[in-house]
Amino acid sequence: MPAYKAPLRDIRFLMNELLDYPAHYQTLSNGESADADTVEMILESAADFCENVLSPINQSGDEEGCHFKDGEVTTPKGFKEAYDQFVQGGWQGLSYPEEFGGQNLPMSLNLIKSEMMGTANWSFTMYPGLSMGCMNTIMQFGTEEQKNIYMPHLVAGTWSGTMCLTEPQCGTDLGQVKSKAEPNDDGSYNISGTKIFISAGEHDLTENIVHIVLARLPDAPAGTRGISLFIVPKFTPTAEGTVGERNTVSCGSIEHKMGIRASATAVLNFDAAKGYLIGEPNKGLHAMFTFMNTARIGTAVQGIAHAELAFQGSLPYAKERMSMRALSGKKDPEKVADAIIHHADVRRLLLTQKAIAEGGRAMIYSAALLADKMTDALAQGDQAKFDEYDDKLGFFTPILKGFLTELGLEAANHGMQVFGGHGYIKEQGMEQIARDARIATLYEGTTGVQALDLIGRKVLLSSKGKVVREYTAEILKFCGRHARNKYMRRFAWDLTKICAQWNALTVRIMLAARKDRDVVSSASVDFLMFSGYAMMAYYWAQQAAVASEKLESGTGIETPEFYKAKIKVADFYFERILPRTQGHAESMVNPSRTMMSLPTEHFSFDY
Repeated sequence: MPAYKAPLRDIRFLMNELLDYPAHYQTLSNGESADADTVEMILESAADFCENVLSPINQSGDEEGCHFKDGEVTTPKGFKEAYDQFVQGGWQGLSYPEEFGGQNLPMSLNLIKSEMMGTANWSFTMYPGLSMGCMNTIMQFGTEEQKNIYMPHLVAGTWSGTMCLTEPQCGTDLGQVKSKAEPNDDGSYNISGTKIFISAGEHDLTENIVHIVLARLPDAPAGTRGISLFIVPKFTPTAEGTVGERNTVSCGSIEHKMGIRASATAVLNFDAAKGYLIGEPNKGLHAMFTFMNTARIGTAVQGIAHAELAFQGSLPYAKERMSMRALSGKKDPEKVADAIIHHADVRRLLLTQKAIAEGGRAMIYSAALLADKMTDALAQGDQAKFDEYDDKLGFFTPILKGFLTELGLEAANHGMQVFGGHGYIKEQGMEQIARDARIATLYEGTTGVQALDLIGRKVLLSSKGKVVREYTAEILKFCGRHARNKYMRRFAWDLTKICAQWNALTVRIMLAARKDRDVVSSASVDFLMFSGYAMMAYYWAQQAAVASEKLESGTGIETPEFYKAKIKVADFYFERILPRTQGHAESMVNPSRTMMSLPTEHFSFDY
């Protein structure tokens, strides 16, 4: 398993040179504390924790997995000690209000910390990661009493949280939820039902687990309009807010999984467990989307985390492994063969990994600015501003989640490919990265679900294509500023063409859907991938612009190699990866006929 090294140089580049986080923080009500010294201390401390505590137990945690016995789950060796250090470091409360024990720093810093943690050890990071969505839901929809009871413990990290949506008969289609909520005289509810695939649903890291559960009231309407949201703690809090009696929620089993084996995925049985309504009756799905959006952005981080770790593993190997001679002539004449990094196809694999990791990181960090503004608007009670930033982030979310997880899986597979047969062997750790990455395209909504959300809800239904027009207008302004730059004009021209095509494709699908409703679904994944490649191209062009300006000025540059590498990777992206958009463009505008014309009864393996 590669020993993780936090890419602090690239992180600082994005924060300080590309996206100007310092100026952004000055616009936030809680940004004053995010001064340069504080931010640097957080980055360095997080890197140290991830490199020296989390990374060393990543492979061993995968090999051991979680243990289940009599309803109790034990995490792998070293996880409890690492989590105690996580709590002692105050990492869970980094971006939560001081009144609940947090540090009240911008949400983006929490995301950057999570990226480092996730790259070092994704299985571990899922335990505190699920708590953030729980906290965000309680903060936005909980009563003052609920906030005062649960938030201090969740912020401290001594309690953790989950999201309980999926049931045996339903996953994405939450209208089929059957769990029931019967009201009690004291204002609480008895929650009954079974939830499956519950990440961090049971473990030994915290003294209590707070479940956020979807269930139906007795008089609830059918479908998604009849779902309510409840807080169901593993242990019912006492009046003083401490751990009280054990609630009637139990873990029936944990899943045996392909990857993220050190993260417990539980089947939870609620047997008239005491729960408390959060938000309005029958409007639980609306509140749950706060949780889901948090989880989806967190999953998008998983895409770049696995790309980064795969790159960190395969790059040293490519420099050390000797095999054949380079076609352009001997590179290591004193040795029996040349290092495989001198072969063009191996460089294709490495450059693709690097382009995905660094391009995706720029996309995520840009979206984090919107998350900061959303959180700030909520804290200030400005609903209009909150809705504005929520809409903008809503456009990013399915692209980040769907596109980056697909590319993260590609990068993980490339990591194995660089190693050749050795990549398939467990000891190297590369196959674990590929196994861990596979789930990212599935949970929190598969790539197909994200694609339907993007084109169906965000682009066609909600905005009639306006959201694409507004985003491409931003890109075109960038192109206009750089159109006369000798180096940048080629990027500007390619981006201009992509923007025009993106808008044209949106209109074509919109018109086609009037006669062929299935075209929305048949085109959706191609549309999402096209959108992702176009968006990543924009961020690579921006990185190239900053790098070229730095090199041209020649002042204050300690590592010119860093900026030169940015330009070379941008070149590679535009020449070798961006052309993928054309295959997606051609495919998405075809009618749905070839997908839908084969009769269902003719789908068979035994004629």
